[in-house]
Amino acid sequence: MSVSKQVKRVTTHVLQAMKSQGEKISMLTAYDFSMARILDEAGVDVLLVGDSASNVMAGHETTLPITLDQMIYHASSVIRGVSRALVIVDLPFGSYQGNSRVALESTIRIMKESGAHAVKLEGGAEIEESIKRILSAGVPVMGHLGLTPQSIYKFGTYSVRAREDEEAQKLLSDAKFLEDLGCFALVLEKIPAKLAKEVSESLTIPTIGIGAGADTDGQVLVTHDMLGITKDFQPRFVRHYLDLFDQIKGAVEQYIGDVKAKNFPNENEQY
Repeated sequence: MSVSKQVKRVTTHVLQAMKSQGEKISMLTAYDFSMARILDEAGVDVLLVGDSASNVMAGHETTLPITLDQMIYHASSVIRGVSRALVIVDLPFGSYQGNSRVALESTIRIMKESGAHAVKLEGGAEIEESIKRILSAGVPVMGHLGLTPQSIYKFGTYSVRAREDEEAQKLLSDAKFLEDLGCFALVLEKIPAKLAKEVSESLTIPTIGIGAGADTDGQVLVTHDMLGITKDFQPRFVRHYLDLFDQIKGAVEQYIGDVKAKNFPNENEQY
């Protein structure tokens, strides 16, 4: 029996055991109670309350505008829908960079006010002090390397990262550095599959890939992308398991038609 099937609640230690036994880790994003409940009952191992809520829930172009208060709101909503999955929350832009005291204060607010289980930060050696301070408070930290969307204006593009040798070597170095600091796992976003395989094999902690090939220890997608709710975002690494945009639109059009034609409600749908 797989490791994940044997446990009532997924923890960071369970993820480590899954890597050790070669069982892939499933991870999706969640931002609200109703969706979190569905994903949790389906058996997903990890739910990420991602700052991608800035895009898919609030309609912003980037992840930068979302606030700490908004992340706590989404995280607390998700927690109320979950009984099994490990819930990780993104520290939003501006809540940890450059000031480790602010990073700790932000993390404590997330943990106390939402009930989440861990936090995720983007970056490598440059956020060492923030990670150290958060870990010193006993909060598990997931790292995030490769394409780090909070730095989009520095990159200037959402294209694949670490194609060149210098950036690839820095990513390898940062990955090992984050493991040595005490991070329990890493997200590797939009990097060459060969590099992601090398990183995953060089670390003892699990790696979760998004656009990073099949050799990471797990995979994550934005749920709205995977279910086909987002219409205009279709990168190569997203597999659409449903086309909910058109299905929901069709259902709403049918409802509107029934209301206009006085077919809803019928005698069985009234008191």
